[in-house]
Amino acid sequence: MQFPGNLGALMEKNQHVLHSRSLSGDSGELCSFCRQSVGGDWMSFSARRLSPGEVWETQHPGEETVHVVLLGKCLADWGAGRQTIGERKSVFDGLPYALYLAPGDRVRYQATTVCEFAECHVPAEGKFPSRLVTPKEASTSLRGGGNASRQIVDVIPPAIPAEHLIAVEVYTPGGNWSSYPPHKHDVHNPPNEADLDEIYYYRTNHPSAFAHQRLYSPDESRDLVVTARDGDVVLIRDGYHPVVAGPGYDVYYLNFIAGSWRTLANTEDPRHKWIRNSWKEIDPRLPLVRAEQAVHSE
Repeated sequence: MQFPGNLGALMEKNQHVLHSRSLSGDSGELCSFCRQSVGGDWMSFSARRLSPGEVWETQHPGEETVHVVLLGKCLADWGAGRQTIGERKSVFDGLPYALYLAPGDRVRYQATTVCEFAECHVPAEGKFPSRLVTPKEASTSLRGGGNASRQIVDVIPPAIPAEHLIAVEVYTPGGNWSSYPPHKHDVHNPPNEADLDEIYYYRTNHPSAFAHQRLYSPDESRDLVVTARDGDVVLIRDGYHPVVAGPGYDVYYLNFIAGSWRTLANTEDPRHKWIRNSWKEIDPRLPLVRAEQAVHSE
């Protein structure tokens, strides 16, 4: 859905959740907004679905772009020759392919199966070349403990050359918390904290699934809870923002992060740091996805 030009004003009224469009068929734009329309400094975002045989071409002059293949298989050509990419049937079916596009570079996708993509682009100068990140390069780790256990997949981490963008996938089992202890990244205070904007793009393993995300400022002058369902986007520009998945429903979110300093430095809410000392074992349901889940075929 293309959100209206006055969305920035709506965001000032604590409308932090943007909903995707329900498509009637196998093709179309699920969600789209530019940074100006949401009052952001950095990130423009879209998600779209292609039907088999459909072609999508895109480029963004003056902006670097990251595409994450959410599901499906396609032929992609970004100037390095046409390649087959994409393996998983859903975001819960393995690790992703991702494409980093330098400013102005064009990519052409032709879907082999039904495909879905998430795209984020930000202003950049063009310091690094386009490159493909394969599932073998995406690193996965388990974080937290007890009912704050979750799985992290570093898709485009700070170690991969880019100017501003970072992309991370997070898997949270039903009933668990993530982005916890609550943290924030809205103050430029290197090396302890960076001023970063963040997108949470949610997908779930069931149509009835949901997550709650608490958005609050350090002094709690703003303190609200939003509900995110499959396909929803939550925008984070400041404050703490922990997430809890509804019991019985596993939740995935794709984080796109960007700011003037390319890092994941953040500050945790000091009132909740103590919880780390109480963690023992990792939730045995993790990992929710493994590299070997993907079916490797050309």
